[in-house]
Amino acid sequence: MSDNCGNICSGTDFEGISATYRKTLWVVVFINFTMFLVESVAGFIADSTALKADALDFLGDTATYLITLLVIGKPLRTRAKAALLKGVSLGGMAVFVLGYTIYKSVVVGQPEPLTIGLIGFIAFLANMASVLLLLKYRDGDSNIKSVWLCSRNDAIANIAVIIAGVGVFLTGNIWPDILVAFFIAGLFLHSSIKITVQALSEMKNTRV
Repeated sequence: MSDNCGNICSGTDFEGISATYRKTLWVVVFINFTMFLVESVAGFIADSTALKADALDFLGDTATYLITLLVIGKPLRTRAKAALLKGVSLGGMAVFVLGYTIYKSVVVGQPEPLTIGLIGFIAFLANMASVLLLLKYRDGDSNIKSVWLCSRNDAIANIAVIIAGVGVFLTGNIWPDILVAFFIAGLFLHSSIKITVQALSEMKNTRV
């Protein structure tokens, strides 16, 4: 069986034991960390809650991919614990983004729409590259699935960020940016629940 086929071809849950998958993850780590830096700077320049939330998402994804690399080849229970940690972290990020967004909706400051739209589009291209690289690895254990969910959600979130930029430009107020930040927090929470539930199930099934 070829290296880049792994468990995918056999119909069982892919566990990441593939040199090709490892190399792919390192490329995706580089893409995500670079975009974290870009969006962090742009978020503060444009004073955009949506961009800041998306930058935090890129940082969380970078950590998710690095944890995945560390536990590849480990026992299922170890991988499930790593996925559980990622699920809980995503939930924490969701709460943080929600809190910051509520704060920003009270302390109103209108973001700069052109920067939001431009950076959102660049981030979308970066995430689509990650999605295409990881597409064939979307089915697997909770650890592998967390990687796919993060990349897929990021592409969706970036479309929302672009919409926020257009909305702020057309309406002249902050609310499209605020609403998109809430949407991104919802994506965090949804992925957190899915990853956590699968990880807990795997841990239960491996309990002696």
